[in-house]
Amino acid sequence: MKIAVIGIGLIGGSMALALKEKGIAQKIIGVDANPLHQQKAIELGLVDEINELDQAVTKADLIILAIPVIAAENLLEKILDRIDRQVVIDVGSTKQSICAVAAKHKNGHRFVATHPMWGTEFSGPEAAAKNAFENKAVVICNKEKSDVDAVQQAEKIYTALGMHLLYMNADAHDLHAAYISHISHITSFALATTVLEKEKEEDAIFEMASGGFESTVRLAKSNPAMWVPIFMQNKENVLDVLNEHITQLRKIKSCLEKDNYAYLAELIGDANKIKRILK
Repeated sequence: MKIAVIGIGLIGGSMALALKEKGIAQKIIGVDANPLHQQKAIELGLVDEINELDQAVTKADLIILAIPVIAAENLLEKILDRIDRQVVIDVGSTKQSICAVAAKHKNGHRFVATHPMWGTEFSGPEAAAKNAFENKAVVICNKEKSDVDAVQQAEKIYTALGMHLLYMNADAHDLHAAYISHISHITSFALATTVLEKEKEEDAIFEMASGGFESTVRLAKSNPAMWVPIFMQNKENVLDVLNEHITQLRKIKSCLEKDNYAYLAELIGDANKIKRILK
């Protein structure tokens, strides 16, 4: 199978690496607007060759769209215009908008909306990781809108990468993603900027930083070129979860202001219930 990976960054590069190592792809064709990414992807062996978009789509049996979500949405129509029976999948963190684009296109039934639930704070071809998707979940959205063989192709790919499959509609996906992923990034960005402001006054603060702080702000190193479009596309869901998060922060603030430590302990105890889910 010849596979075109459009966007050879963290996710696209890791998928290319895994698809080659698993023997799924006979050839990986890379497409990337950044010449430095093109060169590095060849040097690292992530792809076998670099092509322009039209050439890559024509050659490939499967096209993986792994660029920021708004760019992917804008490019999908152009790709669907050029395919015959090829399968197109995306790997973006929001699904409603791109599924709406596919729904309006005559070849939209060849598109499968997917979201492999893995990522790091790093970006670019150098961030590509081996075994990145092992034992992780992938969400396949609106499968009833895609051809059966197209969905089966996506399922085959992700199963071979060691992922377990989840199915939901695009609206539900974007709501759940706001709660389990998008708010985590917003919180990390906000905490990092808070501490950076404080660091202007106290140079020693980072010398005191421990593992807990590092793990909490790790996501703040994530690429804004990726995350601003995600927040834009999932604005309503993100605002909903952000309002709830602010409500919880205000409860904690009020406890401290009023010396209500019994209620503070209750709030922390409620938070501890997350252990039932995250073991």
